[in-house]
Amino acid sequence: MSDWMIWFAIACVLVGLEMASGTFYLLMIAIGAAAGGIAALLGLDGLAQCVVAALLAAIATFGLRRSGFAKKAVVDANRDPNVNLDVGQLLEVHAWHVVAGAAATARVRYRGALWDVELEEGGHPVAGAFVIREARGNRLIVSNV
Repeated sequence: MSDWMIWFAIACVLVGLEMASGTFYLLMIAIGAAAGGIAALLGLDGLAQCVVAALLAAIATFGLRRSGFAKKAVVDANRDPNVNLDVGQLLEVHAWHVVAGAAATARVRYRGALWDVELEEGGHPVAGAFVIREARGNRLIVSNV
């Protein structure tokens, strides 16, 4: 098997592994391996092929790292409706317990159980419908509709 075939086989294996991982870093190394295969097709010796592959893989990886494309967004799971299905749901508060200097609290029936509810900062503690904005442990943080 010739050198260029080995380089492209390595690139294909790396692309397959990349599909399983989804991080894009193996794809950058696969690009470097493909560059090594192109260098082999151009007739460069083994050392030059390795240098071309390593250099291009390093440049591609550095570029990916600097682009921010591979960075995962930091999401607060307490406020994310994709993680906590209660976020965004409505509930009815009949009476608030208001203490000076503290957030207004209430005890409400939601999904067949009693829950502690805290009013989000800036909300008005009046009876009525509220939307769940966050879940902190067993306490629901709500705001006015």
